Amino acid sequence: MQDLHRFNLLGNSERFQHTCKQIHKLASVDASVLIHGETGTGKEMAARAIHYLGKRAGKPFIPINCGALAETLIESELFGHERGAFTDAKLASAGLISDADGGTLFLDEVDSLSLKAQTALLRFLQDKTYRRVGSSSNRQADVRILVATNAKLEHLVEQKHFRRDLLYRLNVLVLTMPPLRDRGNDAVLLTESFLARFSREYQKPLKTLHPDSISYLQSHAWPGNIRELENSVLREFLMSDSAALHLNPNAEAITLNDKMESPLSFKDAKARAIAEFERSFVAEQLKRTNGNISRAASFSGQDRSAFGKLAKKYGLNSCAYLHTSEASD
Repeated sequence: MQDLHRFNLLGNSERFQHTCKQIHKLASVDASVLIHGETGTGKEMAARAIHYLGKRAGKPFIPINCGALAETLIESELFGHERGAFTDAKLASAGLISDADGGTLFLDEVDSLSLKAQTALLRFLQDKTYRRVGSSSNRQADVRILVATNAKLEHLVEQKHFRRDLLYRLNVLVLTMPPLRDRGNDAVLLTESFLARFSREYQKPLKTLHPDSISYLQSHAWPGNIRELENSVLREFLMSDSAALHLNPNAEAITLNDKMESPLSFKDAKARAIAEFERSFVAEQLKRTNGNISRAASFSGQDRSAFGKLAKKYGLNSCAYLHTSEASD
C-alpha cells in the first residue's frame, strides 16, 4: 500500500499487508480504536495513518504518552484545569481534549491512566462531555480517541488496575501491529529504507548491506521490533567506515576497514559505556520483575515514566520478559 509509505509504514509481507488493509478500513469509520502491539511495532505511525486517511485529516492529530506523565497530572493534561485547581495551577488550561476538538487524540500507553482518569475518559467516550479539574460544569468536544498499549488489558482488569467497562468500550475496533519477527523479509526492506534516509539526513555515502547482515536480519528475533532495528542500523551507519553495513554481532569476518577503525574519543567511549550499562541494567531489572515496568522502576529507584523511557530507548520490550507460562496466555 504505497499511500502508507508517507507514514513510515513499509513492508511487503502478507502479515503486514493485512495490517495495512485494516488501517484503511479503520480510517474510513469514525470511531475509537484500540491499537495493540509490542514496543516498537509502529503503533503511533498506524494511529497517524488512521487519522490522516480519514475525514478528520484537516484537523489536529495530538499524540500523548500517558506513561511519560506524572499520575497527578494526567487528568489535568487531558481535560484541562481551572486557575487555582491545585497548587501550581496559576493559570487555567484548556487541556488536550479541547486542543484536539474536531480531530484525533492518540493516547499511547493507555494502561498508565489512573482509575480516576479512566473514569473521566469513559464518560467522554460515552457522551463526548468532560469536566476540567476544579470545574463544576461540563464541556463538550468532538474528538476521535485512538489508544495504544503493549500490555494485556485483560490481566490489568483482573488485577483491578484497569476498568472493565472501559476495556469493553475500547475493545470494539482493534488493530494489532505484528512483531517484526513475524514479518518475513520486511526487516531487510526496512533496513534498506533506513540506509537511504540516513544517507540523506547525515549527508554520508549510501551503504550497502553485507550478506552476513541479510541473514542476521532474517533470523534475529528483534524484541524491540522496528525501533530496535532502526537504532541498530543508525549506530552501525554512523560508527563504521565500511561501505558495507555489518549488523551481525556474531560474524567473525569483519572488513579490514572496520578492524582499523579509528579509536573512539573519550566522550564517545564514555557515551558508549554508559549506553551499554543502561541497556544491561534495564534488561536485568525487567527480567527480575517478569517484565513489570512499575516494579522494575521501583527496584531501580526511578519513577515509572523515566524507567519506561529507558526501556524504549534501548528497544527493550517488557512482553519479552514474561515467563513462558504467562506469555502463552
